[in-house]
Amino acid sequence: MNSPKKSAGKGLVCAFFAFSAWGVLPLYWRQLAGFTAFHILALRILFSLVLVSIILFVNKNLNWIRVFKDRKKGFMTILAALVLCSNWGIYIWAVNRGRTIEASLGYYINPLVSVAMGLLFFREKMLRLQWVAFGFAGVGVVILTIFSGSVPWISLVLAVTFATYGLLKKTSPLSSMESLGAETLASSPLALCLLFFSFASADRGGLRLIAGWQNISYIAELPAQTWFPALFIGFVSAFPLYFFAHAAKLLPLSSLGFAQLLSPTLQFLVGFFIFKENFPAKYFIAYSFIWLAMVLYVVSLRRKAR
Repeated sequence: MNSPKKSAGKGLVCAFFAFSAWGVLPLYWRQLAGFTAFHILALRILFSLVLVSIILFVNKNLNWIRVFKDRKKGFMTILAALVLCSNWGIYIWAVNRGRTIEASLGYYINPLVSVAMGLLFFREKMLRLQWVAFGFAGVGVVILTIFSGSVPWISLVLAVTFATYGLLKKTSPLSSMESLGAETLASSPLALCLLFFSFASADRGGLRLIAGWQNISYIAELPAQTWFPALFIGFVSAFPLYFFAHAAKLLPLSSLGFAQLLSPTLQFLVGFFIFKENFPAKYFIAYSFIWLAMVLYVVSLRRKAR
């Protein structure tokens, strides 16, 4: 039987792998920039389904399929799948549009949005320090809005969708791997639509949802350095989640909350130093409020644990 110290050590290693992988994923999505964002999302859903279903079938695990027999659980799984696809799609689009830094902000404020949702839906208590952190984060977003001249909608949508996904997972009876299998199965019709149909604006304004069959022949014309990395899209989606599931079981919430900051920090560094994205010096003022909010959030978790 593992000692608490050994378990904590394993948990930290798993958390490091999970959040580091999510932090450097923008580098991977940029390798797939030859694909459209819709096609990357479609491939991510379908390849993840193939990989995870093989793993689950080998282990004779059918819980992820049986969940759809229960109407309520099936509905919640489909809803979680749609929210997850929205989060994945917007994130991929943002990275390949040169907005990685803005996307990283969403994952900085996501923990606070999750805490707020816990208060709203489960009447969980927010510590005084968490209220202060929420206030600092709000000030940071307002300052960023003033400086940029527009609301950072990518950050806010990513934060809300991922927090909503976490909220829906609270009622799920499935493990992380089972959930990914069920959710990608539920999303597969959407993935096929994204892969084979084109979505375009109508001639007279508005949105024409299905404009016709999508020509995907361009994929065969892509260079090997573009399509070969796409073969691993299921792997890069499933395995960080696998390590995160282990970390969540082995670590206290305070340690997990601290480790969670690794992911957006790496995303920010990738966007700033590698992608050379535009980030005026005055934006550091807004981000300083966000970073301070995150420090207060982690301190609040440690106090709560004590």
